Amino acid sequence: MIPDKPRAPISDKPRAPIPDKPRAPIPDTPPNPHKPQVPAADQTLRILSFLAHQRGPVAAQTIASHLGIPRSSIYHLLAAMTAHGFVVHLEGDRRWGLGTAAFELAGGYARQEPLARLGRPIVAQLADRAGESAHLAVMTGRDVLYIVEERAPRRPALITDVGVRLPAHLTATGRAMLAALPREQVLALFPDAASLSVQRTGRGPGRPGELRELLRQARADGYATEDGEVTLGFRSVGVAVRDHADWPAAALAITWPDGADIDPDRLAALATDAAADLSRRIGRR
Repeated sequence: MIPDKPRAPISDKPRAPIPDKPRAPIPDTPPNPHKPQVPAADQTLRILSFLAHQRGPVAAQTIASHLGIPRSSIYHLLAAMTAHGFVVHLEGDRRWGLGTAAFELAGGYARQEPLARLGRPIVAQLADRAGESAHLAVMTGRDVLYIVEERAPRRPALITDVGVRLPAHLTATGRAMLAALPREQVLALFPDAASLSVQRTGRGPGRPGELRELLRQARADGYATEDGEVTLGFRSVGVAVRDHADWPAAALAITWPDGADIDPDRLAALATDAAADLSRRIGRR
């Protein structure tokens, strides 16, 4: 029989406390909000945004170079996007373009009318602050389409009702958006005098050079103007609403009777504040 090991005598002394494990230091600054938390998702969305702004399909190398994404990652991302229909590969041209799923997104955006929903309270507040009628319009071809209107008390009805289309080169909203577009796109829309032949009151630019001067002035002032070119006896100021890509997604305008004691600069400042608010709400940083 193996004898038991002798046990150590029990001590009456209190044991020394076990020191706590050192904890990781808490950072003094929060994580960088501009650094994407999901890089693959961020890169996918950047690719879609880039393709949406091109005139046609582009090579994968062009996408990689412009966005600073490794070529190996570009091909994996494009393959996944192709599988879901957001991108299409033109094998003969070795180029990539937007697919039908991207088009369906645009249709869903139009059906949900987020610009009108987000813009309606802003336009109402703008009309209240200005004491004049205000409206929100989007560009469609060479026209503007009015999607929100708020008539000020004791002001007459305007032609700029919801659903009405007007020539962009005659309106303050249209000029504000045209002034925010690349000059090449403006030239493509209005290449000659024939493209500016539509008039309403006999006023307005009749040649591309005259339109370019109006847009140059709008860029210098920060807002566009219109004086009797839509309806005689009424004037307007307009400011572009820019999206996350700095593109003119819409424009806000204020209209008032000619001859009223109105400071256009004050109304332009109100419209600028409202446009900045709507820009933030649709995702512009």
